[in-house]
Amino acid sequence: MAVKIRLKRTGGKNKPAYRVIVADVRKQRDGKVIETLGFYDPRHQNEKIDVERIDYWISKGAQPSETVNDIVLRTKGIQKPKKVYSPKKEKVEAK
Repeated sequence: MAVKIRLKRTGGKNKPAYRVIVADVRKQRDGKVIETLGFYDPRHQNEKIDVERIDYWISKGAQPSETVNDIVLRTKGIQKPKKVYSPKKEKVEAK
C-alpha cells in the first residue's frame, strides 16, 4: 500500500486551512485518512505538526508532498536549499 503525507483542505470558501494527514495514494484529497498529524493555516501563518509522527511515517516508507516537506523543514528549523537557475543560452542562428 502506497502512503503519502499530504494536505487536506478545510475551512470555508476563500478561507483555506489545511490538515497534515497520512493517506493512501488512491484516496481523494479530502477522503479517508489514516492519521492526522497537524494543521497549517497559510492566512495566519500558523502551523503545528507532530514531527515525531512524521519521522515515524517516513521511516515506514510514506512520501511527503513538496509542501508538507517544506512545512516540516520550517518546523525543524532547517533551511531549504535555494534552487539555482542558470541563465538561458542564446540561440545562434546559422546563416
